Amino acid sequence: MSNRKKIYFNPPQQLVMYTGAHTTVFVAGRRIGKTHGVAGPYVQRNAQKMPRSSGAFVFPSYKRGLTNTLPGTLNALNSFGFKRDLHYVIGRKPPKSLGFAKPIIEPANYEHVIYWYNGSIQYFISQDITGSSNSLTLDWLLCDEAKFLDFEKLKDETFPANGGIKSHFGHIPYHHGMLIISDMPTSKKGSWFLNYKEKMDLELIDTIHGIIYKLWEIRNKIQEYKKKEQPIPKYLTSYYKYLSKSLSKFRRAAVYYGEWSSIENLLILGENYIKQMKRDLPPIVFQTSILCKRLGTLRDGFYAALNSKIHYYTRNNNSYLQDLEYNLKAIQDNSSLQDGDIQPLEPICVAMDYNSNINWIVAGQPEGIWINVLKSFYVKYERKLPEVIDDFCYYYRHHMKKTVVFYYDSTALGSNYAVNDEDFKSVAEMRFNQNGWTVELIYIGQPMKHIEKHLLINRLLKGQVEGGLTPRINEENNEELIVALENTGTRNGSEGFKKDKSGEKLAESEEDKLEYRTDGTDAYDTLVIGMNKFPYNSSGIFTGSHMGGR
Repeated sequence: MSNRKKIYFNPPQQLVMYTGAHTTVFVAGRRIGKTHGVAGPYVQRNAQKMPRSSGAFVFPSYKRGLTNTLPGTLNALNSFGFKRDLHYVIGRKPPKSLGFAKPIIEPANYEHVIYWYNGSIQYFISQDITGSSNSLTLDWLLCDEAKFLDFEKLKDETFPANGGIKSHFGHIPYHHGMLIISDMPTSKKGSWFLNYKEKMDLELIDTIHGIIYKLWEIRNKIQEYKKKEQPIPKYLTSYYKYLSKSLSKFRRAAVYYGEWSSIENLLILGENYIKQMKRDLPPIVFQTSILCKRLGTLRDGFYAALNSKIHYYTRNNNSYLQDLEYNLKAIQDNSSLQDGDIQPLEPICVAMDYNSNINWIVAGQPEGIWINVLKSFYVKYERKLPEVIDDFCYYYRHHMKKTVVFYYDSTALGSNYAVNDEDFKSVAEMRFNQNGWTVELIYIGQPMKHIEKHLLINRLLKGQVEGGLTPRINEENNEELIVALENTGTRNGSEGFKKDKSGEKLAESEEDKLEYRTDGTDAYDTLVIGMNKFPYNSSGIFTGSHMGGR
C-alpha cells in the first residue's frame, strides 16, 4: 500500500515550487499560505536535497520567530509527514539512539538549531540577538516577515554568511539560494525587497517554465512506452537529461519575484473570508495585507519627524523565551515577561483616549534620554474604559511595581460617554485599584493647541529640546499605533493649523476602521507631553520639567 498523501497547493505556491529559482521573493496577502505552502516545502526540499547542509531562518526578532514563523513551518512539515523528535529535533543535539547523520559543519551549540535525520541543520538567526550570524557558513536562507527585517543588518551580517561549501552542493541550483517572504510593506524601511522585481529576467523565467512543461511531456511519453512494454528510444532519455541539466543551469541564475493577493487562494479561503477581511481590516491593511497593493507614503504628516530607524525599536526578553525550550503553547501566553524593555521595579506611565466607540491606553517608561513607548491597548464598542484597563493589568500581571502614573488632561474630567455615571479619570483610577494597582494622578491641564503640540513633539522627535525625552516605540507591541501615527495628516481650518481628526466622529465603515484613526495618537501625545513636562520618579513629581522650562 502506498503511503503517499495528496496535499493541495494553490497556483502561487505551485509556481514558486515549479520555478525553483535560486532566489525567490514571495509577496502575498494574508492566508494565501506563505508559511504552509511556500516556507514549509522550501525547508523540506533544501533539507533533503542537500543532506548535511546548513541553512538558516532569519527572524526580525526571536519572539516573532517563535510566535509567527516557526509554528506554521513545523505544522507544515508535520502535515508532510515529518515528525518532531523523530525526523528532526529542535534546540538540542539528537540522542545517538535516533541515528542521525552529522552535519558537514557541526554547530558550536544546538540551542538555536533544527537538526534533521540526514544531518541537515537550520540555524535561527534573530536580528535582535547581536552577532547571531557570526562565524556561520550557510548554504541557504529563509527570510520570513521580510518587511520587519533590517536590510543593513542582512547585508552586513547575514548575506556574507550565505556562502557555504561549494564542493558538496555546487551542482544544486538552490545552493546559496534565498527565499524572501512578506506581505506588502507600508513603510519605506520595510520595502527593501521590492527592488528584486527589477532583477527578475522574465524571459529566463518563461524559459524555465517551458522546459518544465517539455520535461512533463517527455515523462508522459516514457510512461506510454512502459505501459506498452516497448523499448524507450535513446534520443528521448538523452533529450530528457539535456533538458534537466539546462533547467538546473537556468534555475541557478534565476530570480523569481511575485505579488499575489489573498484572492489567489479563494478556493480554500472562500469568498466570505475576503468580505470579512474587508469589513474587519482598516483600508491600509486590507490593501497591503489582503490585496497586496503597493501604497505611497503620507507627506507632511502631523508627525513629520517620525523616523522608523530612530524612533522604532525591538527589545524582547529572549532569555525568558529561550527558557521555554520551544514550548510553542507556552509562548502563546502573552505577557510582559516576554518584553525586554520593561523595568519591573519602576512604575508604568500611562495616558488614555476616551471615545464612545474606542478607548485607548498608551504605556511608557523613561530610560535615559528616551521615553520607551512600551505597548498600546485599545477596545471597541461594548468593551469600554474598564475593559481596556483590565487588558493592561492582565498583560502586566507579573509586573513587580504595580503603580501607574496616570497622565490626563481636562478631557478626562466632567465627561462620561465611555462609562455610565462618572468621569473618565475617576473610573480609570477605580478600575486600576480594583486590579490591585496604585495610581499616581498627574493632571497636565488643558490640551495644547495643535500647532504647539505639533512643533513640540516633532522637536522632541528630532532631539532639539534641551533636556527633553525623545519618544521611541516598541515596534512589535504598537503595530496599530504606528500605522495611525504614520497616517495622521494635517489641515488648515477656520481655527488655523490642526491635526486632521475629521474622521474620529464618523461611524466605522469598511473603508475607515476605528483603530487606525487618530484616537490612539491623542493618547500618545498626552503621554509624551506629560512625561516631558511633568516627570515622575519613585519620590514623586519633580518640580520642574525635563525641558528646562521651555
